[in-house]
Amino acid sequence: MKFEVIHRGKRRRIDGYVAGRRLRLSLGTANDATADVWKNKIERAVHGGAESPLWPELRRFLPPQTFRTLADIVGYQEQRAAAGPTWAELQAAFSAEMQQKVVLGKLTESTRERYKYTLRSFSDFLGAADLSSIDRPCIERFKVWRLGKIREKKFSRGGRGLLLDVAILHRVFAFAVETEMIEKNPVRLDGRPGDNPEGGAQPFTGEELGKLRAEAGEDLLTFQLFRWTGLRRSDAIALTWGEIDWRAAEINRLTQKRKKRVLIPIPQELLFALEAERDRRQPDLQDRVLLLPGTNQPLSPKRVYERVKALGRRAGIANAHPHRFRDTFAVDMLARGASPYDVAKLLGDTVSTIEKHYAPFVKELRDRARRFMENGEGLEKISGTIWAQSPGTPRRLQ
Repeated sequence: MKFEVIHRGKRRRIDGYVAGRRLRLSLGTANDATADVWKNKIERAVHGGAESPLWPELRRFLPPQTFRTLADIVGYQEQRAAAGPTWAELQAAFSAEMQQKVVLGKLTESTRERYKYTLRSFSDFLGAADLSSIDRPCIERFKVWRLGKIREKKFSRGGRGLLLDVAILHRVFAFAVETEMIEKNPVRLDGRPGDNPEGGAQPFTGEELGKLRAEAGEDLLTFQLFRWTGLRRSDAIALTWGEIDWRAAEINRLTQKRKKRVLIPIPQELLFALEAERDRRQPDLQDRVLLLPGTNQPLSPKRVYERVKALGRRAGIANAHPHRFRDTFAVDMLARGASPYDVAKLLGDTVSTIEKHYAPFVKELRDRARRFMENGEGLEKISGTIWAQSPGTPRRLQ
């Protein structure tokens, strides 16, 4: 029995035969020296059989699926006999908890779907494993693995979804601590999903909006709805004709994420487009407004994301995606003179979020603050003293 270290992308693997069985297993490292160390220890452990003292150490540092494959071959049972709950058991318990919260209205279906996506990703990485084998080094290996998967995607946003994946895993293992399945949460938060300065608001410019409108084609209604409502992707694709108040020319919707009701005035461009679509389709009130062009099928979150990305490519605009329209709507309303409170009500968000993420993009707000400072009656004028700024020392006019 002899293994050799081979390269597979950035990861190192061992390749060899044990009892006539061909094995090619990940070592969970990109470092050649580390890979050689673990290869030698694996050879010694397999040669020593189930009684080798190296198995506890291998269990801690090897990827769980690699360790379990090797342990099964030699019949190593000590850790399995002493094992507690498994990842599969935690996943099942947490999924049941999510289902209960959805039924009680404490969790949206879209949020549950995002949680399930992360759970599936972690299961793909982990395989079958006991919770006691999932420690901080294991989570760090998952981060590297997950970031690679994200960047492989055709429509990747640069790996910014990793923060959300880690935050979800932190919540899952916090649930495990709460239910006494484990004693300590192995997931360390590197930051919160909304705190990444590189992942902040990205409004389109006026010129970019013109290019997108010109290239929209059969996606024109989708463009107009995102452009003039600021709805999140989940709310835009779930919008029904019954949520449009034609007499008031408003959209009346309870948002999925925040469970806040928004009343959004419909401007003329969008109103004409909606009226034309209504007259063409003669829809029922429960029918969705946005459909996949050329079909009667509703748009899925993934499909609408892909279509907006494709629209951006046609228009020559990098990194176009649905949420940028929400950023654009907020900044546009502020630039037109709406207050942060007004924009927060339209978006179903908080005033602090508007001030933090959107107000810094509006030069008009800064210019208005400058005018307030340079004009009108301030404290010093009220007290009877006016100061004139000169190149040297300020001088009193009266």
